[in-house]
Amino acid sequence: MRDRSTGAESEEDHAGAPATQAQSERRRWPREPSVQPIPRSDALAALTPLHFSTRELPPAAQFQTWRAHMASLVEVRLPDNVPPEDGFVAEQTAWHCGNLLIVQQRVPGHSYLRPQAMLRASPIDHWYVELLRSGMTWTEVDRRVAENGPDRLVFRSLGYPFRGRTTAADAVLLFMPYELFADDAAVLGETNNLVLSGNLADLLINYIDGVEPRLDRLTAEEIPRIVRTVHDMVVACVASSAKPDAAGQQTNKGMMERAHRYIHLNLHSADLTPDAIARAIGISRTRLYQLFEASGGVLNYIRRRRLQQAHAALSDSADSRPIAEIAEAAGFDVAANFTRAFSHEFGVSPREIRKAAAAERPVAPAAPVERHRGSTIGDWLKTLGN
Repeated sequence: MRDRSTGAESEEDHAGAPATQAQSERRRWPREPSVQPIPRSDALAALTPLHFSTRELPPAAQFQTWRAHMASLVEVRLPDNVPPEDGFVAEQTAWHCGNLLIVQQRVPGHSYLRPQAMLRASPIDHWYVELLRSGMTWTEVDRRVAENGPDRLVFRSLGYPFRGRTTAADAVLLFMPYELFADDAAVLGETNNLVLSGNLADLLINYIDGVEPRLDRLTAEEIPRIVRTVHDMVVACVASSAKPDAAGQQTNKGMMERAHRYIHLNLHSADLTPDAIARAIGISRTRLYQLFEASGGVLNYIRRRRLQQAHAALSDSADSRPIAEIAEAAGFDVAANFTRAFSHEFGVSPREIRKAAAAERPVAPAAPVERHRGSTIGDWLKTLGN
Protein backbone atom coordinates (compact mmCIF):
# COMPACT_ATOMS: atom_id res chain seq x y z
CA MET A 1 0.00 0.00 0.00
CA ARG A 2 2.83 2.40 0.89
CA ASP A 3 4.56 1.76 -2.42
CA ARG A 4 1.29 2.33 -4.30
CA SER A 5 0.61 5.55 -2.35
CA THR A 6 4.14 6.86 -2.87
CA GLY A 7 3.90 6.14 -6.59
CA ALA A 8 0.63 8.00 -6.84
CA GLU A 9 2.04 11.02 -5.03
CA SER A 10 5.04 10.99 -7.35
CA GLU A 11 2.84 10.92 -10.44
CA GLU A 12 0.69 13.76 -9.09
CA ASP A 13 3.77 15.85 -8.37
CA HIS A 14 5.13 15.14 -11.85
CA ALA A 15 1.85 15.95 -13.55
CA GLY A 16 1.31 19.06 -11.50
CA ALA A 17 4.68 20.61 -12.29
CA PRO A 18 3.95 21.56 -15.88
CA ALA A 19 0.57 23.01 -14.91
CA THR A 20 2.21 25.19 -12.25
CA GLN A 21 4.89 26.24 -14.71
CA ALA A 22 2.29 27.10 -17.35
CA GLN A 23 0.36 29.21 -14.85
CA SER A 24 3.59 31.03 -14.00
CA GLU A 25 4.30 31.65 -17.67
CA ARG A 26 0.79 32.98 -18.26
CA ARG A 27 1.13 35.44 -15.36
CA ARG A 28 4.41 36.76 -16.77
CA TRP A 29 2.64 38.32 -19.79
CA PRO A 30 -0.40 40.61 -19.89
CA ARG A 31 -3.55 38.71 -20.73
CA GLU A 32 -4.77 39.52 -24.23
CA PRO A 33 -8.54 39.93 -24.58
CA SER A 34 -10.11 37.26 -26.77
CA VAL A 35 -11.00 38.51 -30.24
CA GLN A 36 -14.74 38.68 -30.77
CA PRO A 37 -16.57 39.64 -33.98
CA ILE A 38 -17.51 43.29 -33.73
CA PRO A 39 -20.86 44.17 -35.28
CA ARG A 40 -20.26 46.95 -37.81
CA SER A 41 -22.82 48.71 -39.91
CA ASP A 42 -20.37 48.88 -42.84
CA ALA A 43 -19.85 45.11 -42.76
CA LEU A 44 -23.44 44.24 -43.53
CA ALA A 45 -24.21 41.78 -46.31
CA ALA A 46 -23.83 43.51 -49.68
CA LEU A 47 -25.68 41.17 -52.04
CA THR A 48 -29.41 41.05 -52.67
CA PRO A 49 -30.50 37.92 -54.52
CA LEU A 50 -32.50 38.10 -57.75
CA HIS A 51 -35.16 35.41 -57.98
CA PHE A 52 -36.99 33.79 -60.87
CA SER A 53 -39.43 30.90 -60.54
CA THR A 54 -42.30 29.36 -62.44
CA ARG A 55 -43.47 27.37 -59.42
CA GLU A 56 -46.52 29.49 -58.60
CA LEU A 57 -47.76 29.74 -62.20
CA PRO A 58 -50.40 27.47 -63.75
CA PRO A 59 -48.62 24.41 -65.23
CA ALA A 60 -49.66 25.30 -68.78
CA ALA A 61 -47.94 28.71 -68.49
CA GLN A 62 -44.70 27.59 -66.85
CA PHE A 63 -42.64 26.61 -69.90
CA GLN A 64 -43.57 29.70 -71.92
CA THR A 65 -42.54 31.88 -68.99
CA TRP A 66 -39.18 30.07 -68.78
CA ARG A 67 -38.75 30.47 -72.53
CA ALA A 68 -39.34 34.25 -72.26
CA HIS A 69 -36.93 34.49 -69.32
CA MET A 70 -34.15 32.77 -71.30
CA ALA A 71 -34.98 34.26 -74.73
CA SER A 72 -32.02 36.66 -74.97
CA LEU A 73 -29.59 33.89 -73.99
CA VAL A 74 -30.85 30.69 -75.65
CA GLU A 75 -33.88 29.27 -77.41
CA VAL A 76 -35.33 26.46 -75.28
CA ARG A 77 -37.52 23.53 -76.27
CA LEU A 78 -39.24 20.69 -74.46
CA PRO A 79 -38.45 17.04 -75.23
CA ASP A 80 -40.67 15.67 -78.00
CA ASN A 81 -42.71 13.51 -75.66
CA VAL A 82 -43.41 16.24 -73.06
CA PRO A 83 -46.40 18.57 -73.66
CA PRO A 84 -46.25 22.12 -72.17
CA GLU A 85 -49.45 21.41 -70.21
CA ASP A 86 -47.52 19.00 -67.97
CA GLY A 87 -45.77 21.94 -66.33
CA PHE A 88 -42.18 23.12 -66.11
CA VAL A 89 -41.01 24.13 -62.64
CA ALA A 90 -37.77 26.08 -63.15
CA GLU A 91 -36.02 28.24 -60.57
CA GLN A 92 -33.02 30.58 -60.55
CA THR A 93 -31.42 32.65 -57.81
CA ALA A 94 -28.80 35.10 -59.06
CA TRP A 95 -26.17 37.05 -57.12
CA HIS A 96 -24.71 40.10 -58.87
CA CYS A 97 -21.06 40.51 -57.82
CA GLY A 98 -20.03 43.31 -60.16
CA ASN A 99 -17.93 41.38 -62.68
CA LEU A 100 -19.40 38.02 -61.72
CA LEU A 101 -22.97 36.74 -61.82
CA ILE A 102 -23.53 33.58 -59.79
CA VAL A 103 -26.74 31.76 -60.76
CA GLN A 104 -28.11 28.85 -58.76
CA GLN A 105 -30.42 26.97 -61.13
CA ARG A 106 -32.85 24.06 -60.98
CA VAL A 107 -34.57 22.99 -64.21
CA PRO A 108 -36.39 20.00 -65.74
CA GLY A 109 -35.04 18.35 -68.87
CA HIS A 110 -35.05 20.42 -72.09
CA SER A 111 -32.92 21.37 -75.10
CA TYR A 112 -31.30 24.74 -75.82
CA LEU A 113 -29.87 26.56 -78.83
CA ARG A 114 -27.83 29.75 -79.24
CA PRO A 115 -27.84 30.35 -83.02
CA GLN A 116 -25.72 32.79 -84.99
CA ALA A 117 -28.77 34.96 -85.65
CA MET A 118 -29.11 35.54 -81.90
CA LEU A 119 -25.50 36.62 -81.60
CA ARG A 120 -25.93 39.35 -84.23
CA ALA A 121 -28.44 41.22 -82.08
CA SER A 122 -27.05 40.37 -78.64
CA PRO A 123 -24.52 42.32 -76.54
CA ILE A 124 -23.95 39.17 -74.48
CA ASP A 125 -20.64 37.46 -75.24
CA HIS A 126 -19.72 36.45 -71.70
CA TRP A 127 -17.69 33.47 -70.59
CA TYR A 128 -19.32 31.12 -68.12
CA VAL A 129 -18.53 28.10 -66.00
CA GLU A 130 -21.15 25.37 -65.52
CA LEU A 131 -20.89 23.34 -62.31
CA LEU A 132 -23.50 20.59 -62.08
CA ARG A 133 -24.76 19.36 -58.73
CA SER A 134 -27.03 16.76 -60.34
CA GLY A 135 -28.12 15.76 -63.83
CA MET A 136 -26.27 15.69 -67.16
CA THR A 137 -25.73 18.14 -70.03
CA TRP A 138 -24.46 17.64 -73.58
CA THR A 139 -23.42 20.82 -75.45
CA GLU A 140 -22.10 20.98 -79.02
CA VAL A 141 -19.77 23.72 -80.30
CA ASP A 142 -18.01 23.42 -83.66
CA ARG A 143 -19.27 19.81 -83.98
CA ARG A 144 -17.64 18.79 -80.71
CA VAL A 145 -19.76 17.76 -77.73
CA ALA A 146 -18.81 18.45 -74.12
CA GLU A 147 -20.52 16.08 -71.68
CA ASN A 148 -20.93 17.37 -68.14
CA GLY A 149 -22.09 15.59 -65.00
CA PRO A 150 -22.26 16.04 -61.22
CA ASP A 151 -19.25 17.71 -59.61
CA ARG A 152 -17.68 18.54 -62.97
CA LEU A 153 -16.97 21.85 -64.73
CA VAL A 154 -17.33 23.11 -68.30
CA PHE A 155 -15.99 26.47 -69.53
CA ARG A 156 -17.91 28.04 -72.41
CA SER A 157 -18.31 31.30 -74.36
CA LEU A 158 -21.64 32.98 -75.15
CA GLY A 159 -19.88 34.73 -78.03
CA TYR A 160 -20.13 31.62 -80.23
CA PRO A 161 -23.13 29.54 -81.36
CA PHE A 162 -23.90 26.30 -79.53
CA ARG A 163 -26.68 23.83 -78.93
CA GLY A 164 -27.36 21.09 -76.41
CA ARG A 165 -29.70 19.37 -74.02
CA THR A 166 -29.97 18.74 -70.32
CA THR A 167 -31.71 16.25 -68.09
CA ALA A 168 -33.40 17.52 -64.93
CA ALA A 169 -30.47 19.23 -63.23
CA ASP A 170 -29.27 21.43 -60.39
CA ALA A 171 -26.37 23.69 -61.33
CA VAL A 172 -24.29 26.67 -60.32
CA LEU A 173 -23.42 28.96 -63.26
CA LEU A 174 -20.68 31.58 -63.05
CA PHE A 175 -21.04 34.28 -65.75
CA MET A 176 -18.17 36.71 -66.35
CA PRO A 177 -17.93 39.51 -68.97
CA TYR A 178 -15.36 39.32 -71.72
CA GLU A 179 -13.52 42.34 -70.31
CA LEU A 180 -12.61 40.40 -67.18
CA PHE A 181 -10.47 38.11 -69.36
CA ALA A 182 -9.24 40.70 -71.88
CA ASP A 183 -5.64 40.26 -70.74
CA ASP A 184 -5.86 36.46 -70.92
CA ALA A 185 -6.43 36.16 -74.67
CA ALA A 186 -3.29 34.06 -75.08
CA VAL A 187 -4.75 31.45 -72.71
CA LEU A 188 -8.42 31.58 -73.65
CA GLY A 189 -8.11 32.19 -77.37
CA GLU A 190 -8.03 28.50 -78.25
CA THR A 191 -10.55 27.24 -75.71
CA ASN A 192 -14.32 27.00 -75.71
CA ASN A 193 -16.74 24.35 -74.49
CA LEU A 194 -13.86 22.93 -72.49
CA VAL A 195 -14.29 20.31 -69.75
CA LEU A 196 -12.07 21.40 -66.85
CA SER A 197 -10.28 18.58 -65.09
CA GLY A 198 -7.42 17.80 -62.74
CA ASN A 199 -6.39 19.09 -59.33
CA LEU A 200 -6.95 22.75 -60.20
CA ALA A 201 -10.52 22.02 -61.30
CA ASP A 202 -11.13 20.21 -58.01
CA LEU A 203 -9.80 23.23 -56.12
CA LEU A 204 -12.12 25.56 -58.06
CA ILE A 205 -15.08 23.32 -57.22
CA ASN A 206 -14.09 23.40 -53.54
CA TYR A 207 -13.83 27.20 -53.68
CA ILE A 208 -17.30 27.51 -55.23
CA ASP A 209 -18.61 25.10 -52.60
CA GLY A 210 -17.18 27.40 -49.92
CA VAL A 211 -18.47 30.65 -51.39
CA GLU A 212 -21.99 29.54 -52.35
CA PRO A 213 -23.47 29.10 -48.84
CA ARG A 214 -21.97 32.46 -47.79
CA LEU A 215 -23.40 34.59 -50.61
CA ASP A 216 -26.02 36.14 -48.36
CA ARG A 217 -23.31 37.24 -45.88
CA LEU A 218 -20.56 38.62 -48.14
CA THR A 219 -19.52 42.23 -47.56
CA ALA A 220 -18.74 44.86 -50.15
CA GLU A 221 -15.05 44.62 -49.28
CA GLU A 222 -14.93 40.86 -49.81
CA ILE A 223 -16.72 40.66 -53.17
CA PRO A 224 -13.98 42.09 -55.46
CA ARG A 225 -11.44 39.75 -53.87
CA ILE A 226 -13.67 36.76 -54.54
CA VAL A 227 -14.19 37.84 -58.16
CA ARG A 228 -10.42 38.15 -58.63
CA THR A 229 -9.84 34.73 -57.06
CA VAL A 230 -12.46 33.10 -59.30
CA HIS A 231 -10.88 34.76 -62.35
CA ASP A 232 -7.39 33.56 -61.45
CA MET A 233 -8.57 30.02 -60.70
CA VAL A 234 -10.58 29.79 -63.94
CA VAL A 235 -7.60 30.94 -66.03
CA ALA A 236 -5.35 28.43 -64.27
CA CYS A 237 -7.88 25.62 -64.82
CA VAL A 238 -8.29 26.47 -68.50
CA ALA A 239 -4.53 26.63 -69.04
CA SER A 240 -4.03 23.20 -67.46
CA SER A 241 -7.04 21.58 -69.18
CA ALA A 242 -6.71 22.95 -72.72
CA LYS A 243 -5.84 20.56 -75.53
CA PRO A 244 -4.64 21.38 -79.06
CA ASP A 245 -7.52 22.24 -81.37
CA ALA A 246 -7.87 21.84 -85.10
CA ALA A 247 -5.64 24.26 -86.99
CA GLY A 248 -8.48 26.22 -88.59
CA GLN A 249 -10.33 26.61 -85.29
CA GLN A 250 -7.13 27.78 -83.61
CA THR A 251 -6.75 30.50 -86.24
CA ASN A 252 -10.36 31.70 -85.99
CA LYS A 253 -10.62 31.75 -82.21
CA GLY A 254 -7.13 33.10 -81.66
CA MET A 255 -7.74 35.94 -84.12
CA MET A 256 -11.09 36.74 -82.52
CA GLU A 257 -9.58 37.00 -79.05
CA ARG A 258 -6.75 39.19 -80.36
CA ALA A 259 -9.31 41.46 -82.02
CA HIS A 260 -11.38 41.61 -78.83
CA ARG A 261 -8.33 42.53 -76.80
CA TYR A 262 -7.25 45.27 -79.23
CA ILE A 263 -10.76 46.77 -79.15
CA HIS A 264 -10.82 46.63 -75.35
CA LEU A 265 -7.47 48.44 -75.04
CA ASN A 266 -8.36 51.12 -77.61
CA LEU A 267 -12.08 51.44 -77.01
CA HIS A 268 -12.13 55.24 -76.67
CA SER A 269 -9.62 55.99 -79.39
CA ALA A 270 -10.89 57.98 -82.37
CA ASP A 271 -8.61 55.81 -84.50
CA LEU A 272 -10.40 52.58 -83.61
CA THR A 273 -11.55 51.56 -87.09
CA PRO A 274 -11.83 48.23 -88.91
CA ASP A 275 -8.71 49.10 -90.89
CA ALA A 276 -6.74 49.82 -87.72
CA ILE A 277 -7.88 46.59 -86.08
CA ALA A 278 -7.07 44.53 -89.16
CA ARG A 279 -3.57 46.02 -89.40
CA ALA A 280 -2.92 45.52 -85.66
CA ILE A 281 -3.74 41.79 -85.69
CA GLY A 282 -2.39 41.11 -89.17
CA ILE A 283 -5.47 40.12 -91.16
CA SER A 284 -7.45 41.60 -94.05
CA ARG A 285 -10.49 43.77 -93.48
CA THR A 286 -12.62 41.15 -95.22
CA ARG A 287 -11.36 38.51 -92.80
CA LEU A 288 -12.12 40.82 -89.88
CA TYR A 289 -15.69 41.28 -91.07
CA GLN A 290 -16.06 37.51 -91.33
CA LEU A 291 -14.87 37.06 -87.73
CA PHE A 292 -17.47 39.53 -86.42
CA GLU A 293 -20.32 38.47 -88.67
CA ALA A 294 -22.02 36.54 -85.85
CA SER A 295 -21.84 39.67 -83.63
CA GLY A 296 -23.58 41.88 -86.17
CA GLY A 297 -20.35 43.36 -87.51
CA VAL A 298 -17.24 44.85 -85.96
CA LEU A 299 -18.67 48.40 -85.79
CA ASN A 300 -21.79 47.13 -84.01
CA TYR A 301 -19.59 45.27 -81.52
CA ILE A 302 -17.55 48.43 -80.80
CA ARG A 303 -20.72 50.49 -80.38
CA ARG A 304 -22.19 48.06 -77.84
CA ARG A 305 -18.94 47.96 -75.89
CA ARG A 306 -18.82 51.76 -75.72
CA LEU A 307 -22.44 51.93 -74.55
CA GLN A 308 -21.68 49.41 -71.80
CA GLN A 309 -18.76 51.51 -70.59
CA ALA A 310 -20.96 54.60 -70.71
CA HIS A 311 -23.48 52.75 -68.49
CA ALA A 312 -20.68 51.94 -66.04
CA ALA A 313 -19.53 55.59 -65.98
CA LEU A 314 -23.04 56.93 -65.40
CA SER A 315 -23.57 54.37 -62.64
CA ASP A 316 -20.44 55.58 -60.82
CA SER A 317 -21.37 58.33 -58.37
CA ALA A 318 -17.71 59.39 -58.26
CA ASP A 319 -17.67 60.13 -62.02
CA SER A 320 -18.78 63.76 -62.28
CA ARG A 321 -18.33 64.17 -66.04
CA PRO A 322 -21.33 65.68 -67.84
CA ILE A 323 -23.48 63.24 -69.77
CA ALA A 324 -22.47 64.98 -73.00
CA GLU A 325 -18.80 64.26 -72.29
CA ILE A 326 -19.52 60.58 -71.56
CA ALA A 327 -21.55 60.44 -74.78
CA GLU A 328 -18.63 61.90 -76.74
CA ALA A 329 -16.27 59.33 -75.22
CA ALA A 330 -18.70 56.65 -76.41
CA GLY A 331 -18.40 57.98 -79.95
CA PHE A 332 -21.59 60.06 -80.11
CA ASP A 333 -21.25 63.70 -81.20
CA VAL A 334 -25.00 64.32 -80.88
CA ALA A 335 -26.45 63.90 -77.39
CA ALA A 336 -29.88 62.93 -78.72
CA ASN A 337 -28.38 60.06 -80.71
CA PHE A 338 -26.57 58.84 -77.57
CA THR A 339 -29.75 58.98 -75.49
CA ARG A 340 -31.69 57.09 -78.16
CA ALA A 341 -29.04 54.36 -78.52
CA PHE A 342 -28.50 54.07 -74.76
CA SER A 343 -32.23 53.79 -74.01
CA HIS A 344 -32.66 51.18 -76.73
CA GLU A 345 -29.77 49.12 -75.33
CA PHE A 346 -30.62 49.28 -71.61
CA GLY A 347 -34.30 50.24 -71.39
CA VAL A 348 -33.57 53.36 -69.29
CA SER A 349 -32.21 56.79 -70.19
CA PRO A 350 -28.71 58.08 -69.32
CA ARG A 351 -30.27 60.70 -67.06
CA GLU A 352 -32.17 58.06 -65.08
CA ILE A 353 -28.96 56.09 -64.51
CA ARG A 354 -27.10 59.23 -63.39
CA LYS A 355 -29.94 60.22 -61.04
CA ALA A 356 -30.08 56.75 -59.48
CA ALA A 357 -26.28 56.72 -58.99
CA ALA A 358 -26.43 60.07 -57.20
CA ALA A 359 -29.04 58.60 -54.85
CA GLU A 360 -26.89 55.44 -54.45
CA ARG A 361 -29.67 53.32 -55.89
CA PRO A 362 -28.22 51.34 -58.82
CA VAL A 363 -30.77 50.68 -61.54
CA ALA A 364 -30.74 47.51 -63.59
CA PRO A 365 -31.85 47.72 -67.22
CA ALA A 366 -35.61 47.60 -67.52
CA ALA A 367 -37.15 44.33 -68.65
CA PRO A 368 -38.65 44.29 -72.16
CA VAL A 369 -42.27 45.40 -72.20
CA GLU A 370 -43.78 41.98 -72.80
CA ARG A 371 -41.85 40.37 -69.95
CA HIS A 372 -43.90 41.78 -67.15
CA ARG A 373 -42.82 39.22 -64.56
CA GLY A 374 -39.51 40.96 -63.86
CA SER A 375 -35.94 40.99 -65.13
CA THR A 376 -34.77 38.23 -67.42
CA ILE A 377 -31.42 36.49 -67.29
CA GLY A 378 -30.36 38.64 -70.24
CA ASP A 379 -31.09 41.78 -68.21
CA TRP A 380 -29.00 40.42 -65.34
CA LEU A 381 -26.08 39.74 -67.66
CA LYS A 382 -26.18 43.14 -69.36
CA THR A 383 -25.47 44.86 -66.05
CA LEU A 384 -22.32 42.82 -65.32
CA GLY A 385 -19.35 45.10 -64.76
CA ASN A 386 -21.64 48.00 -63.81
